[in-house]
Amino acid sequence: MSGSLHWTGAFDARRMGEYVVEKHLLVSIVSLLALMIYLYMGLRVGQARGKYGVAAPAVSGDPNFERAYRVQMNTLEWLPIFLASLWLFAFAWNDDRIAAAIGVVWIVGRILYVLGYAKATEKRGPGFAIQSIAAIALWLGATGAILWRLVHP
Repeated sequence: MSGSLHWTGAFDARRMGEYVVEKHLLVSIVSLLALMIYLYMGLRVGQARGKYGVAAPAVSGDPNFERAYRVQMNTLEWLPIFLASLWLFAFAWNDDRIAAAIGVVWIVGRILYVLGYAKATEKRGPGFAIQSIAAIALWLGATGAILWRLVHP
């Protein structure tokens, strides 16, 4: 795309993809980091199955396994909200930096959540609160900008 961020010419999916990634590089990186953390959590569940003798498809057994499993499942439950809100915020505000910064806060919250939950169920709260606030901020920011454009075309 030769450094240009302006869309011109006929529809070309490859060029459009390059445009989106170039314009939203930070959000792309944050998305990949979030997915990498989710992948790590899935690997932890596999390791916990072996370590605590919980054969698939069982999802209960040793409390340490159950906590690893719940961390992964809870992250899976939040990923669609987070990723959709992250990208809609970036598109609606046309600002990659703010969306990516809030996205990093979400990732830090998820990391604190997994570390806390691994120690004890009661220790998951701060990480959960941080990631929840970040996801809600992204959703509210995206929703507000989109509604504003609907009312003020």
